[in-house]
Amino acid sequence: MLKKILKSYDYSLVVVYILLCLFGLVMIYSASMVVAVQKYGYSSDFFYMKQLKSFIFSLIAFIITAFFPYKIYKSNKFLGTIMLISVVALIGIRLFGHNSNNAQSWFKIGTSMIQPSEFVKLSVIIYLSAVYAKKQSYIDQFNKGVIPPLLFLIFVCFLIAIEPDFGTASIIFAIGLTILLCSGMKMKTMMKLLGLGLIVVLLLSPFFLLKKDEIFTKNKIARITGYMDPFKSQAKEGFQLYNSYLALGSGGVKGLGLGQSVQKLGYLPEPHTDFIMAIIAEELGIFGVGFVIIGLSYLVLRGIYIGVKCRDPFGSLLSIGISSMIGIQSFINLGGVSGLIPITGVPLPLISYGGSSLLLLSASLGVLVNVSMFVKYEDKYKKKEETTTFVNSKFNNRGFKVH
Repeated sequence: MLKKILKSYDYSLVVVYILLCLFGLVMIYSASMVVAVQKYGYSSDFFYMKQLKSFIFSLIAFIITAFFPYKIYKSNKFLGTIMLISVVALIGIRLFGHNSNNAQSWFKIGTSMIQPSEFVKLSVIIYLSAVYAKKQSYIDQFNKGVIPPLLFLIFVCFLIAIEPDFGTASIIFAIGLTILLCSGMKMKTMMKLLGLGLIVVLLLSPFFLLKKDEIFTKNKIARITGYMDPFKSQAKEGFQLYNSYLALGSGGVKGLGLGQSVQKLGYLPEPHTDFIMAIIAEELGIFGVGFVIIGLSYLVLRGIYIGVKCRDPFGSLLSIGISSMIGIQSFINLGGVSGLIPITGVPLPLISYGGSSLLLLSASLGVLVNVSMFVKYEDKYKKKEETTTFVNSKFNNRGFKVH
C-alpha cells in the first residue's frame, strides 16, 4: 500500500519547487549582499542566511502537507479553527502589529517578522474550496449557495486592506473569485453576481468621493504617476521602475554574470525582494528569466491540470485555488517589474526574500502534491481494482475464479 502511494506522487512538482527555491537562495545572496552592508549595516550574507533558515522550515512544511491527506481539511472543525485564527490574527495586527513602510502588517518576534496575511491566503483557499464543494447540490441558489462565503471573503480582504496592504487584499480577492467561477455555478448565476457587484460599487462611489484624500494618498498617486511615465520622474516617483528598466535592458541575452549587477549597488531599492527579477535579468539575462518563468508556469499549469483531473470537487477547487495564487502573484510581481502594471510590492513566488511568503507557498504546494497523489493513485490503482473486481464477478458467475 505504502509503495503504491509513494509511486503515485507527482515528483515533477517536487523537483521544480526545490529548483526554484535553490535558485531563489542564490539570487537573494547575490542581490542582497551590497544592500545588507550599505543600507542595514549587516554582514553580506545576512538576508541569505535568514532565507536559508526559512527554506529549511518551509521544506519541512512542504513534506508534512505533501503526506497529510488533504480531505481532512474540509472537516467543519478544521475550517472553523483556521478561519478563527485568521480573523484573530488580522485583528491582532491592528493592536500589536509592527509598522514598516507605512503598513502595519507584521508581528515582530526578535529579529523575525511574521506576516499573517500570507497564511490567510491558504486559509481562504481551503475554506472557499470546502464550502463550495459542499454546496454543489445548491450552488446556484444565490442567497444560500453563493453569498455567505463571499461575504466572509470580503470581510477578510477588508481587514487586510486597512493595514493597509491593498496588494495582498487584491490577490486574496482575485483567488476567491477564481474559486467561485470554477465552483460549477451556471452563467446565469455569475451574471447575477456581476450585477450585484456593480450595484455595490455604485452605492459606495459617494463614500469613495468623500474619502478620496484618505484613500488616494500621495504615495498611491506617486505609484500611478511613476508607472505612467517613469522617465519623466526618474528621480522621484519613477525611480524604482526607471532603474528596473536599466537592469532589464543591461542583461541582454547572456547577462552581465552572476554577482555582477550594477543596479543592486544602491540604485534599485530592495533588490532582493520585489525587484529580484530585475537583478536576475541583469546578471543572467534571458536564460535566468526564462528559467524562473518556465518553472512558475509549470507549477501553475500542472496545478490546473490536477484540478481538472480530480474527481473530488474539494480537491479540484483546492488545486485551482493554489495554482491561481501562484499565477496571480507572479503576474502582479512581473507586471510591476516590467512596467506592465503599477508597482504593488508583491514578492515573486519562491524567489523573492521573505520567510512568511516562502513558508506559505511551500505548505500550499505540499497540499497540491498531496491532491495530485490522490488523483494519480485513484486513476492508476482504483481503476485496476474496479476492473479486477468486475472481471472476478463475471467469471465467478460462470463457475470460474480469477486470482
